[in-house]
Amino acid sequence: MYAVIENGGKQYRVAVGDKLRLEKMEAAPGAELAFDRVLMLGSGDTVQVGQPLVAGASVKVTVLSQGRAKKVHIFKMRRRKHYRKQQGHRQYFTEVRITGIEA
Repeated sequence: MYAVIENGGKQYRVAVGDKLRLEKMEAAPGAELAFDRVLMLGSGDTVQVGQPLVAGASVKVTVLSQGRAKKVHIFKMRRRKHYRKQQGHRQYFTEVRITGIEA
């Protein structure tokens, strides 16, 4: 069984046992959470699509860790104008494991 969930403006196709890096959430490692924004459920040949959400569906997750992604380097330059700008960014994330999908 799999589900499509929405988190942080993005959509993820998940199944039980998957590990995901989602947008940062205020939860301690080991905490149990439930996502109720389920857009689609699928099992074998049957697919249940929500309008826009599947009623009564939820995805249970366990928080594994909090962290920051690798640094992304931003470099802007205008040729012949002596303009250079450097910047870096590290995005916060929450790593979770999918423990259950309920229809």
